[in-house]
Amino acid sequence: MDALSSSFLSSTTLLSPPPSPRSHLLSPSPLHISSLKTEPTTSSDAVKTSPPQPSKNPTNSPTTRSSPPPPPQRRSIRVRQQPSMPSLMFNAVDDFINTFVDPPHKPATDPRFVLSGNFSPVDELPPTECHVIHGSLPPCLDGAYIRNGPNPQYLPRGPYHLFDGDGMLHALTISRGRATLASRYVKTYKYLKERAAGAPLLPNVFSGFNGLTASAARGALSAARIATGQFNPVNGIGNANTSLAFFGDRLFALGESDLPYAVRLTENGDLVTVGRHDFDGKLGMSMTAHPKTDLQTGETFAFRYGPVPPFLTYFRFDSEGKKQPDVPIFSMVSPSFLHDFAITKKYALFAEIQIGMNPMDMIFRGGSPVGADPNKVPRVGVIPRYATDESEMKWFDVTGFNPIHAINAWEEDGGDTVVLVAPNIMSVEHTMERLELIHAQVEKVRIDLKTGTVNRVPVSTRNLDFGVVNPGYLGRKNRFVYAGVGDPMPKISGVVKLDVGDEMGRNRKESTVACRMFGPGCFAGEPFFVAKDPENSKAAEDDGYVVTYVHDEIKGESRFLVMDAQSPELEIVAAVRLPRRVPYGFHGLFVRESDLRKVR
Repeated sequence: MDALSSSFLSSTTLLSPPPSPRSHLLSPSPLHISSLKTEPTTSSDAVKTSPPQPSKNPTNSPTTRSSPPPPPQRRSIRVRQQPSMPSLMFNAVDDFINTFVDPPHKPATDPRFVLSGNFSPVDELPPTECHVIHGSLPPCLDGAYIRNGPNPQYLPRGPYHLFDGDGMLHALTISRGRATLASRYVKTYKYLKERAAGAPLLPNVFSGFNGLTASAARGALSAARIATGQFNPVNGIGNANTSLAFFGDRLFALGESDLPYAVRLTENGDLVTVGRHDFDGKLGMSMTAHPKTDLQTGETFAFRYGPVPPFLTYFRFDSEGKKQPDVPIFSMVSPSFLHDFAITKKYALFAEIQIGMNPMDMIFRGGSPVGADPNKVPRVGVIPRYATDESEMKWFDVTGFNPIHAINAWEEDGGDTVVLVAPNIMSVEHTMERLELIHAQVEKVRIDLKTGTVNRVPVSTRNLDFGVVNPGYLGRKNRFVYAGVGDPMPKISGVVKLDVGDEMGRNRKESTVACRMFGPGCFAGEPFFVAKDPENSKAAEDDGYVVTYVHDEIKGESRFLVMDAQSPELEIVAAVRLPRRVPYGFHGLFVRESDLRKVR
């Protein structure tokens, strides 16, 4: 493994270890701050920089770091309207709750810890030209790589979880070898109302309901704000901070607690929020942040889950993006945390895991309503992907199988067997509160639909997540997976290429065939695979590039990397220095230039 690993721009990385995240912690006194001061950035007008210069490294090695950009200018302070008397009263009650009833007392929900280092938020960035500092950007990357993630506009007054921040999109637009970066909030209803109010209005979903007393207090305060017209939950409560999807000629920012938000890129690379999208009134509730688009049929498949029956509802969109009727799944008899799923040519697969709604823990132990149930037996549900009801839904017990994300699935044996590839969380009890302790190993699960036999094979025992495949192989049998190395999660210290072919899995061999480690103090997010020629049916599955944002915590700089997916070391073929750091986030998407022109 070490022979395959190589340092990310090694000569620029200092030997001293990166600072501990806890070095950013403030004193443990209660927080009373209502406005978050982010790092300085550029003015509201687009910053014009000199054209990108080619790397001067004569060996064409990705080890030369060009001189840093000039210091950015500070944004002017926006003068806000004075809050009303009810707002002042509500804010005072909120401060009381967060100071005396439920102050942040766990590292996983303490904003001074959660928002340290490169998890700390940044301000918006208008389209800003970037420098290609190594190699050249391949023509197939003409388009935009967009990454979503949480970026709170205000420092939370109370407990805050990594999953709770406002959604911010970081879009690198590429055209003819040149690159432009823009970072914009998704202008959700919640974001706009809180922006106008100058303070948070709703409690955080993943951290604001710890214990019965805190939940009752924050619930009553939210009801009062709704009653006085400060907020209307009918218009949406979500942050759209998780992922993106492109289907039906629309580009969406997604978060599973709300409807999708349509966004678009302008000609100069800026991001604009079009608005909350309900698909002509046919999508009245939330939707998963991980819909699956079959590039062969143009259809998109999705679901939603919730705390009341039906706990799971499955649905799809046709090739034109028109939503089809819901298929409620009543055979799921308890609320489960269903973040992702998989499709094949014939089926949709859902993993009901040991994480779910746990109100008793909240009431009697003062914990979160979402937690692990060690007594629950995980199972996988298989339903025909064109089902109109759940009559053909089949459930299969898979003890100890707790995937948060799904990588891919396909059929074998003429459709009698389905195969699911996913990272299985081995320490599910840490999933919500101790992300750094999570260890997920990629497994291949075979389910015989006739006999009910389930066979599991570990693909890799490394701590891996955020696995992706060539998008053209979604729902089809594929061979290669590109996954992030958690060190610790949710930071990604490198990318590995796995071979999940039969000959590897059946022999229980370590299936890593390529690896790129980014070096000391350098961490990335989810990798994404971009095919060189997606229209070429004869092209090799791995004929393309793996792209991601990487942040150097020692230098405080972020870069966009392009790696050759076929090389044994995932060789860096292009590196783009970004004009300012990109915080760690969640999921991204590459949209080709031809598809961007179609966005409505």
